[in-house]
Amino acid sequence: MNQVPDIIDYNLRILFIGFNPGRRSAETGHHFAGYSNKFWKLLAAAELTPYQFSPEEDQALLAVGLGITNIVARPSRAADEITKAEFRDGRDILQDKLRKYRPQIACFAGVGVYKEFAGRSSIKCGQQPDHVVAGVNDFVVPSPSGLTRILFADQLVYYQQLARLLAT
Repeated sequence: MNQVPDIIDYNLRILFIGFNPGRRSAETGHHFAGYSNKFWKLLAAAELTPYQFSPEEDQALLAVGLGITNIVARPSRAADEITKAEFRDGRDILQDKLRKYRPQIACFAGVGVYKEFAGRSSIKCGQQPDHVVAGVNDFVVPSPSGLTRILFADQLVYYQQLARLLAT
C-alpha cells in the first residue's frame, strides 16, 4: 500500500494526528478517505472548515490553518496491525514534527493514538492537562473511524470544544 503524505506546515492552528492511514487512504492518497469515516463531516459541523471538504481536498486544509499527520506512516487495514516498534519509532518522529512545526494544538484523533504517543494509560477526550511537547497543546477527540461506536453527536461535542479552544 502507498504511503499518504503529511499535510503540514509551520504554525498551524491544529495538527490532527491519526494512528496511520487506512487502506482506502493508501489507495487514494488522501487522509480519512474511508467511506464511513466521519472526520470531514465533523470538521464542517464544528465549523473548523468553511464547508465539508472531501478527502480529495485534504491539501486545502492548510489554507484554513489545519494539517494532518499520523503517529505511524505505514498504511494498514486496522490500527491493531501496528507493532510496538512502529509506535515507538513513530512517537519519536511525531515529537520531532511537533517541535519543528509548532502547531498551536496537536489534536489526536482517538484516545488510543494519544495513549501511544503520551505513554499514558488513563486518557479522556478533551484538552489534556499536560503537554508532551512544550508549547503545543494536546487535545484528544474520539476516533472518527466508521468502526467507532460513538454516536456522531457525542463525537461532535469534542470537535466543538476544540473550535472553542481556538477562539480563546
